[in-house]
Amino acid sequence: MGRFLIDEDMPRSMARALRASGFDAADVRDVGLRGCADADVFRFALAHRMAIVTADLDFADVRTYALGSHEGIIVARFPNELPVGDLVAAVVRAVAGLADDDLRGALVVVEPHRIRMRQPPSP
Repeated sequence: MGRFLIDEDMPRSMARALRASGFDAADVRDVGLRGCADADVFRFALAHRMAIVTADLDFADVRTYALGSHEGIIVARFPNELPVGDLVAAVVRAVAGLADDDLRGALVVVEPHRIRMRQPPSP
């Protein structure tokens, strides 16, 4: 079962919802990373073998966060007007549908009505 680090631009309820679904999840605000740079969040996730769940498009830059160099990055792309509960439910559904092997090293973009995935090249 995957481990997830929730970025501070996501609802605080995201980590709770993932844990309720059987995943190991922590919020950056609860591990001392509030206000830290993306690079610090990324290093923490690497050190703790966690995939990142975020709405920050900077994490979708594969030149900075190369495919295969991490446990996975999930970027949520939803309208700001979407109720928090709907956003959380959509991300939890997406996470539940991913196998650990599919997520490892991949960039996953979760949008209304679709999920896009870029996986690292095969060795």
